[in-house]
Amino acid sequence: MLDRYGLIGLFAIVAIIFPLIPLLLARFLRPRKPNRSKMETYECGLEFEDFPVEAQQVWVQFRIQYYIFALMFVVFDIEVVFLYPWAVAYNSLGLYALVEMIIFLVILVMALAYAWRKGQLEWV
Repeated sequence: MLDRYGLIGLFAIVAIIFPLIPLLLARFLRPRKPNRSKMETYECGLEFEDFPVEAQQVWVQFRIQYYIFALMFVVFDIEVVFLYPWAVAYNSLGLYALVEMIIFLVILVMALAYAWRKGQLEWV
């Protein structure tokens, strides 16, 4: 029984050390010549030199529709993750798996119809 916990402890130690090694290496190997251009934030290639200081500190808010569109993409992308292995193993699954996949796809089509009806697929 102690052997099993020892293996778990070894995995825990490796899981802690593994991400720390690149962090420590990056701290010692990073370039150490900061200048003004390297310390500035970079967003979309826009330089804020022509704007007053107050305009540089403005927080830009995006419409929630962009996030909903991205979430819908993720949901329907995950659908492929479930649909592809099912299609590969279709011959050995039987009628029960076919019914389950039809139910799954009907739920996704209903969600797509709901989003379409609410206008969430309009990119305005």
